[in-house]
Amino acid sequence: MSDGTPESATPTTETTDGVQDLALYGAWVVAIAATLGSLYYSEVRQFVPCTLCWYQRILMYPLVWLLGYAAWRRDPRVVGYALPLAGLGAAVAAFHVAEQKIPGFGGIGACSAGVPCSAAYVEYAGFVTIPVMAFTAFTLIGIGLAVVATRRR
Repeated sequence: MSDGTPESATPTTETTDGVQDLALYGAWVVAIAATLGSLYYSEVRQFVPCTLCWYQRILMYPLVWLLGYAAWRRDPRVVGYALPLAGLGAAVAAFHVAEQKIPGFGGIGACSAGVPCSAAYVEYAGFVTIPVMAFTAFTLIGIGLAVVATRRR
């Protein structure tokens, strides 16, 4: 530095650029939409969530707060916290899709009691079920976070 201060003593504030801002806000909007969608299906349409749906909710709901705060603060460090949640959520959703779509897929029997995970409450266009929507949401959030991670300064 020109003022004689060693570079390591200078505080670093890591912020986002325009593309990162868009990716963070986009991921946040997807998390909000997924959360509101899950609440709509359970509270308005009265669909009882199965065990795997609850796991997906547990992984999605915190993303609304994490991504919203990170977008507001323009903080790309959220990737370290949010990407594992999105990745685990996508994995659970993919497993749930397999439970519904692959005949004879017994899985681990996580939903044997109560509401079966293989039940499809809705099926848009012949293949889009709630777990497919969740998988799509987690994947889009993961892509947004990957954009933020690759554009880090």
